[in-house]
Amino acid sequence: MLFQSLTHEISQLEANLCSEFADPTRILILYALNAQPRNVTELTHDLGITQPTASRHLKVLRDHMLVHTNRQGSCITYELADRRLIEALDILRAVLRDTITVKANLIAEARVRA
Repeated sequence: MLFQSLTHEISQLEANLCSEFADPTRILILYALNAQPRNVTELTHDLGITQPTASRHLKVLRDHMLVHTNRQGSCITYELADRRLIEALDILRAVLRDTITVKANLIAEARVRA
């Protein structure tokens, strides 16, 4: 029973982590921070989003410890907490690319048969 409970709890934690990837803006922020640490102004400029949007998503990422902050005076710079997050996103992109390829091939085959 304890094993089942732990398994369920771990699965819930995994689901919570995956929910952080559920918003495309957060994914873009993570990729941007992977390239280099940035402040909110830089992120808004680089990603074409508003300051409130950037701040809201950074708060979510910070609350879930996916990004870290570095304060120098009044400027807060954000950086990726763990580069493995990008590896995970890259794997998801590869799976997505393969899925799209399979679907495109099925459509092409259906057209040939029609």
